[in-house]
Amino acid sequence: MFKSNNVTARLFERQICTPAPGTSIHRARRFYENIVPSYTIYDVECPDHSFRKFTDDGLYLVSFSQNHQDLVVYRPTWLTFSCKEEDCDTHDLPLKARKFESFFTQLYSVTLASSGELICKDFFLYMESNQFGLFATSTAQIHDAPPTGGAIQGVPSVEKITFHLLRLEDGAILDERVFHNDYVNLAHSIGAFLYDDLLAIVSLRYQRIHILQIRDSGDLVDVRAIGEFCREDDELFLNSNSQVLVNHVGNGFHHSLPESETSFLSGIKQRLLSFIFRGIWNEETDQTMRVQCLKKKFYFHFQDYIDLIIWKVQFLDRHHLLIKFGSVDGGVSRNADSHPSFFAVYNMETTEIVAFYQNSADELYFLFELFSDHFHVSSKSSLHMNFMSSHSNNIHALEQLRCTKNKATNFSQFVKKMMASLPFSCQSQSPSPYFDQSLFRFDEKLISAIDRHRQSTDHPIKFISRRQPNILKFKMKPGPEAGSTDGRTKKICSFLFHPILPLALSVQQTLFLQASVVNIHFRR
Repeated sequence: MFKSNNVTARLFERQICTPAPGTSIHRARRFYENIVPSYTIYDVECPDHSFRKFTDDGLYLVSFSQNHQDLVVYRPTWLTFSCKEEDCDTHDLPLKARKFESFFTQLYSVTLASSGELICKDFFLYMESNQFGLFATSTAQIHDAPPTGGAIQGVPSVEKITFHLLRLEDGAILDERVFHNDYVNLAHSIGAFLYDDLLAIVSLRYQRIHILQIRDSGDLVDVRAIGEFCREDDELFLNSNSQVLVNHVGNGFHHSLPESETSFLSGIKQRLLSFIFRGIWNEETDQTMRVQCLKKKFYFHFQDYIDLIIWKVQFLDRHHLLIKFGSVDGGVSRNADSHPSFFAVYNMETTEIVAFYQNSADELYFLFELFSDHFHVSSKSSLHMNFMSSHSNNIHALEQLRCTKNKATNFSQFVKKMMASLPFSCQSQSPSPYFDQSLFRFDEKLISAIDRHRQSTDHPIKFISRRQPNILKFKMKPGPEAGSTDGRTKKICSFLFHPILPLALSVQQTLFLQASVVNIHFRR
């Protein structure tokens, strides 16, 4: 590790010293202690857009028009200007520095929404290996839609949801996938998960997990649909047997069968029930005790298991899915934390449930504490995404977690609160090195790597050196430089950090549709 804090000395040390095996990237990230976004330009003159995020490779800034019709993509550049004086650092920046165009170049604007649709500004997934972007548009929700065609009662309907696959280099629309009269939770990309070239989309209304592959050509290809059926030939098998049954009825072997006897639970639900049954069966060896346990733990809760619906899904690898189950009310509620939920690990190849936990299970929490990185899966091509801080790879994050755990008065409630974040939303964290907790310390109530709006504050957010606890490295203040004139107005802010450069945007908004205040934080 570096012996000096001086950046010049560090450069010389890097030239003459070879880092220990496997530490070269960690060593390189130490330079961010010296190169920080310490200068702020307040209230930048910028277009009236909704800024979404930087792509994980830092090549693009994604934004949407305020009418939610157009996608606008920018290329991050840098402020350049000439200075005739010898000491340029003491001079004020030129007037053009207050313009958004001095830091970003617009590449193109593409209209995505049509025929009553609006762009979901919270939804965006990026495929770094091909520089593809996945966006979503939808029509308005119908909350009291009748459950037709096998739909779940109580789940709203959306007449049309369209997923658009674009090549971000030039804005070409490569493919689209449309869902009619369905419901996919698009907020914060909750209803979709991208892993390498595999895409999972969860239909809440029809309880299907659509697995698609994104080809290098830009085509969206169906791989399988998990829900009513688990294997590709399940539907063919059931239909062929139904035809045999109809022929038997026609030949007089049977009179008529009630509707309830010819309907089945979905394939994924049958897999789940059989796994729970076998688990309880294997708990006891005595036959009498087995029956008692099954009555108490399985049949007593049988209807509760039947009523479970799929809430959310994430890939653990190319073959396994982490599926969150819960009640219908929790699946469509904005605050699902108060509803009981369950987690299942599903093998797509063998169509088996391999693990099942309630959200209060101690075993699941300890797995989460020790192996958190296994839940934060990232594509193999995205190297810098592997260096985000978590409590399984960073001692400071682990200490913070254990401190919170020790303060909890009810361990079961603490476990439920921690499990509420699972499965993690895809690409929901910023890979910026300024969120590396081995380099900087900051107040996670005000700012963190997680992509969420937060309540704005008039006080600057401080980033303090982790190695030198009393040294302030830089600070960031959202909103106007002089602070807010109306303290009663509730303000929210979001931070968009570039994954590589010492560059960030802070966007402060009010709830009364006033113009946003955009600040640019960079290293001068």
